[in-house]
Amino acid sequence: MQLTRYTDFGIRILMYLAVQPERETLFRIAEVTSVFDLSSNHVAKIIHQLGKLGYLQTIRGKSGGFKLAKTADQLHLGQLIRDLEHSLAPIDCESPYCRFTPICKLKGVLGKAVAAYLAVLDQYTLADIVDNRSDILATLPDLSISVLQLD
Repeated sequence: MQLTRYTDFGIRILMYLAVQPERETLFRIAEVTSVFDLSSNHVAKIIHQLGKLGYLQTIRGKSGGFKLAKTADQLHLGQLIRDLEHSLAPIDCESPYCRFTPICKLKGVLGKAVAAYLAVLDQYTLADIVDNRSDILATLPDLSISVLQLD
């Protein structure tokens, strides 16, 4: 099963925030777009959705931005993926319609596989995938100058 780019980017954004828990200033869309080389429009949509879902606290206005709404150990990957993915159905038997649909057992087998996939993800939190914090931070660019110029 492959995650959509939307979910992939959502997880990356949350990871970026999670490795900086002591940060006092809010994160900004311009910073995230710079770090991951994504369009600001796409990042804005993801941030908005993560805020609506309760993963982020968003503050509007000139000095606004966003931050994690909960600690990383409270954000479970299985639920995050369920919330961000439009569909977890492994196949679409209706478009085009498959004549085997009434008698097919494949959909049931694949449904069990997706359930097992999610059961594994349910065992992990955001904290688990950023426990190598120093390694992750070492991969990030120095944004101290460029982010200031974007504001």
